[in-house]
Amino acid sequence: MRLSAIFAIAGTFLLAGVLCLVAAGFSVRVIEDNARNSVRSELDKEGMTWTEVDADGLQVFLAGVAPSEAKRFAALTVAGRIVDAARVIDQMLIEDTAEMAPPRFSMEILRNDHGISLIGLIPAQMDRDAFVAEMEEMAGDAEVTDLLEAADYPVADSWNEAISYAVRALGQLPRAKISVDAGRVAITTMADSPEKKVLLEQSLQRRVPSNVRVAVNVSAPRPVITPFTLRFLIEDDVARFDACSADTPQAQKRLLEAARAAGLEDDAECVIGLGVPTPEWGKAGALAIKAIGELGGGSVTFADADITLVAAQGTAEAKFDDVVGGLNSDLPDVFALHAVLPQPEAEGAPVIPDFVATLSPEGLVQLRGKVGSQRLRDTVDSFAKARFRSDAVYTRARVAEGLPAEWPMRVLTGLEALGFLGQGAVVVTPDNVTVTGMTGRKEANAQIAGLLAEKLGASAQFDIDVQYQEALDPVAGLPTPEECMAQIAQIQEERKINFEPGSGTLDGNGASVMNDIADILSKCGEIQIEIGGHTDSQGREEMNEELSEARANAVLDALRARRVLTSSYSAVGYGESQPIAGNDTEEGREANRRIEFTLIEAEPAPDLEDSGLESLEEEGQEESVTPEEEEGSGDEQN
Repeated sequence: MRLSAIFAIAGTFLLAGVLCLVAAGFSVRVIEDNARNSVRSELDKEGMTWTEVDADGLQVFLAGVAPSEAKRFAALTVAGRIVDAARVIDQMLIEDTAEMAPPRFSMEILRNDHGISLIGLIPAQMDRDAFVAEMEEMAGDAEVTDLLEAADYPVADSWNEAISYAVRALGQLPRAKISVDAGRVAITTMADSPEKKVLLEQSLQRRVPSNVRVAVNVSAPRPVITPFTLRFLIEDDVARFDACSADTPQAQKRLLEAARAAGLEDDAECVIGLGVPTPEWGKAGALAIKAIGELGGGSVTFADADITLVAAQGTAEAKFDDVVGGLNSDLPDVFALHAVLPQPEAEGAPVIPDFVATLSPEGLVQLRGKVGSQRLRDTVDSFAKARFRSDAVYTRARVAEGLPAEWPMRVLTGLEALGFLGQGAVVVTPDNVTVTGMTGRKEANAQIAGLLAEKLGASAQFDIDVQYQEALDPVAGLPTPEECMAQIAQIQEERKINFEPGSGTLDGNGASVMNDIADILSKCGEIQIEIGGHTDSQGREEMNEELSEARANAVLDALRARRVLTSSYSAVGYGESQPIAGNDTEEGREANRRIEFTLIEAEPAPDLEDSGLESLEEEGQEESVTPEEEEGSGDEQN
């Protein structure tokens, strides 16, 4: 009895072991088949039918005769996309041909917060060690992964220029993918905002080599809108948006069409962003805008799924009930509608307390009106000084009793809204907050409406009359390269850059002029400038050339000392070779002793195929043409 039980148990374990071996073998075959078939399928898609694929466990073997070294490398790359590259075993041969076609040299440079990766095929004559060392210096403490292969074939001269441009571009891109070929560089990166996207595109479009085509794709993420806001008004028969948000281009189009049908005549912007409470946002917004149009006036405010509709004072109650009832029935279930019909104004109404904050064009802030306590007055004063400059805030607010309990929140929210303006005012009353003024932000109306709806509640009443002014826009207000050079030329017409006699040292007056020129250049961004030094004909020609170069470099050093970005500047000494006046008089010699600032521009391409700049999305777009060169004339003293 005991012996039979032991045999039964042993038999069970033996059977289980056999089943495990069978299952393991089956699993291995499944893994091998999947790896083999997946790699085979991907290679066939790429037209690499000459390869032979086999699998043994986790390893994948590639065999066959590759037409070229580049094709062999491409096959390894394709297989590495399917399985781990470390599992790919290369057993391929290269076709033996007397006239082997040169490979296509290319490099992928990938950069993120973890480091820089280099992938591709480069020419053997390229100084690989120096290039990798430059990448390591740029990466700092991050890791540089070198996966480059080299081949000994001739390469076009444009390869070196493309590499140089790619390295310069990588220096200002903390996260990017840069693809480099001989004569072409493709850059894919992202910016934190639309404003920074514009600045980055402008920077990358400068200093493009004439024989290199550059494709730039800078994406800016959609803004996260919270609360998701929409506010449409009809006042004095004029329809407008204070804020418009949409989740898709289709919803944006639907909202704008509804607004035009309700009487909107001016152009309006509707921001596409993230944070929509429901996919039916566009439908609900269009219905509410239509209701305001039917009422003939009033406002509708969306804060996420809460809707507040306020009819114009004097609206007939029967009409109000009919329109609001229909809107309430048509709205999607997720939305909650709060409709208000204002009562007619009563005669002899009491004086309404208010708080007023004004912001002058010079940045001065004045606070006046009523606050509920001394503590609130101190809080308002501190908040304003933290938001604006401490020395720019003048508080005249008076402590008064009997103000509403929500008065502190209304006042502080009004001050926060004032921060979106370049100049203007905010008026706070128990029933309304009014924001008026000018701004350099195109989306300020939407941001202010979202802030007030979030802080004061969806049913709060507020009026926004904020106009966009391009002069206040930090991006649109940037001077063009020509304007920069014209401003420098104007300074040099009035004052000379002087040096100590016979030396390259700026005198006291020269230092003062450099301060003003540095102020201009610090606002111009990265432009290519040549600083040329010139002398009169007195003295030996070699000495004059050395002196002019020393003075040009002294100007360059003076700009660096004033924290001007000079990486795109060059200093050249021309000596006496380019006079602008005769050297036979003191006046002529004085004119010839000068410093000139010259704007360097890339030569415009004659047609699309020779363009130095193209778009990733539309390869046919023409290259941006660098503005015309404008020279600023300057002077110096021997």
